[in-house]
This record gives sequence, C-alpha cells and structure tokens, in this order.
Amino acid sequence: MPQMPVTTPPGFALEESGEKTRLRLTGDWTVMTIHALDDALSGLRTDHPLLVDIGGLGRIDTAGAFLIDRTLRDAPQGSDITGDHIVARHLLAQVHAVSDPAPPARTPDRGFTALLERTGRGFMGVMSEIFATLAFLGETLVTTIRLLMNPWKLRWTSIVSVMEEAGLDAMPIIAFLSFFVGMVVAYIGATTLRDFDLEIYTVELIGYSMLREFGVVLTGIVLAGRTNSSFTAQIGTMKMRQEIDAMQTLGLKPMDILVAPRIIALLLMTPALTFVATMAGIAGGVMVGWTSLDINPGVFLDRLRTAVPLQHFWVGLSKAPVFGFVVTLIACRQGLNVGGSVQSLGNSTTTSVVQGLFAVIVLDAIFAILYMELGI
Repeated sequence: MPQMPVTTPPGFALEESGEKTRLRLTGDWTVMTIHALDDALSGLRTDHPLLVDIGGLGRIDTAGAFLIDRTLRDAPQGSDITGDHIVARHLLAQVHAVSDPAPPARTPDRGFTALLERTGRGFMGVMSEIFATLAFLGETLVTTIRLLMNPWKLRWTSIVSVMEEAGLDAMPIIAFLSFFVGMVVAYIGATTLRDFDLEIYTVELIGYSMLREFGVVLTGIVLAGRTNSSFTAQIGTMKMRQEIDAMQTLGLKPMDILVAPRIIALLLMTPALTFVATMAGIAGGVMVGWTSLDINPGVFLDRLRTAVPLQHFWVGLSKAPVFGFVVTLIACRQGLNVGGSVQSLGNSTTTSVVQGLFAVIVLDAIFAILYMELGI
C-alpha cells in the first residue's frame, strides 16, 4: 500500500531587522492546513515593509499561495518575497495575476472632444475594414483564377455540395418571397394606375421591376441572410476547433479548401436563383392581373413580351454573379476572422449578415447609376 505523505503543520515567525520585518514561513501551506493561520495572518500588523521568506516552506497549493498573497497586499508598501522555492514563486505569480483588482470604471466623456475622438475611431475602423476586405478580395481572386486554370485541382465534391446547400435548398424560399413581392407590386401599381384608367400598364410595371431590380435584389438579400450566416458559422466553427490549423499543418490551403469552392458554387447558382426569383415575381403579377384586373394570363404574357425589351432581363441577370461573389467573399472572410470564443463566432456572424445586406444594396445602387449613364 502506498504511504500517504507526512503533513507538516504550517507556521510563521516574525523577526524585526532594521527597517524591514522578516516573516519566515515553515511547514505545508495547503488547503487542508492553512485554516489555522487565517485569523492570525489577518490580524498581522507591522509598520515596516514585510519581507516574506518562503525558503522554509514545504508543500504549497493555490490556497496557501492566496493566503501569502493576501498578507503581502495588506502589508506596507515595499513588501517583497525572498527565499528559494520554485513552486511557491510560480503559484504566487499566478495568484497575484488573477487577484489584481479591476481598474475603476472610466467615466464616459460626453464632450465635443470625445465626440471627435469617437468619430475618428469609427472612421479609422471603417477604413481598416475596407482595406482588409480588399486584401482578401485580391487573395480570393488569385486563388479562384489559379484553380479555374487548373480544373483537376478543383474539389468538385465540395462545389456540388455547396451548390445544393446554398442554391437548390434556397430556391423555394426565394421563389416564395418573389411571388408575393410580385403580387404586392402589382396591387400597388393597379391601385395607383386605376385612378388614371391605366390598369393595363401594371404589366410593364411588373416587367421592369422584376426583370431589372426585384428578382436579383431579393436573391441577394436572401443569400446575405441565409447563406452568409451559414458560411460564416461553418468556417468559424472550424477555426474555433483548430481544424483550419490542422489543414495548414497537413500542407492544405484554407483558401483552396474552404473559400474557392464556395465562391465558384455561388457564381454558378446565383444567376439560376435570380432567374427563378424573376419568374416567380412575374407569376405573382400574373395572378393579380388575372384575379383583380381581369387581365388574361395569355394577354399579360403577350404584352410583357412586346412591351418590355429582353435587355432588361439581361441587365438584372448581369448583377447576379457580382452579388453572389461579394456575399460569399464577406461570409468567408468573417468566418476566417473568428477567434476562440463563442462570442466571437456570434459577432462575426452578425457582422457578416449586416455587411452582406449593405453590400447588396450599395452594389445595386452603383449598377443602377452605371446603367443609367450607359443608357441601358
């Protein structure tokens, strides 16, 4: 049978020497023994700095180290530790680090100078985020083009899987939303145009709005909310579990494995989703025209074909790959920025969705201005 180690009762002795008081510690200072010294050390008072000699200590744990650290904190300024005891010094350093009092709460400054400081910090934060996003954009473009030029290096299984998850699985909700948006636009147009006895022009309203704007914008918004959060959470969870570090240890590049397949999959699927959204929106307009405006579906579609040029369809479809690329770029970057905590994952996911929605709206405005200047 193994023998239990013999426990030496803890003790201390005070020695006055000049301008310092030496406190010699002896015995085992562990959680099982220090209760007898707690009151005695709490009542210890000295006018001179205290020099705690730990050279005579036996065994010590964090409870004993906490008691010694508390004694030093209560002692006059200039108190210190002396003596050789590696374990005791290590534990005292750890206990002292976690026992440091929290700094006092800073009183918020609400003056004009503080306003300028917050504005400057916010502006520099935005500029830093833009710069980091542009750097990630360049790396993503280089990686994607390199893989497209070497198709045998593409991970087609991952690409097809993402196409199904982010494309086919999102198709029902995109079609559902677009159908009802088309109905809402048709109702609003019919209500407004009825005052001028021009309900038939609801067909043109549906055609222009769904072909040029609503189809692709709704697709981008759904991707920004649904796919962005999914991609960021997936990559962020891998970052938290150190799976990405394991990839790099094995010589695999996260840009090739995680980012490029998602970029390629969304570049392929976003135009298809936009087409479905556009057709669903037009179907919603046809439904309103048939039930509320007495416009036969055949007449509706024939007027749509003759009154709305086909170029508007290509204008809307041309935005789709850009929206898909930017949304995926933001999602992957925020996923790779996740730290080691769950809070970091939540913050990155929220940032990813907000930036994705913002990017879709801003890009659509830029496209609208560009096409207007080009006369398209």
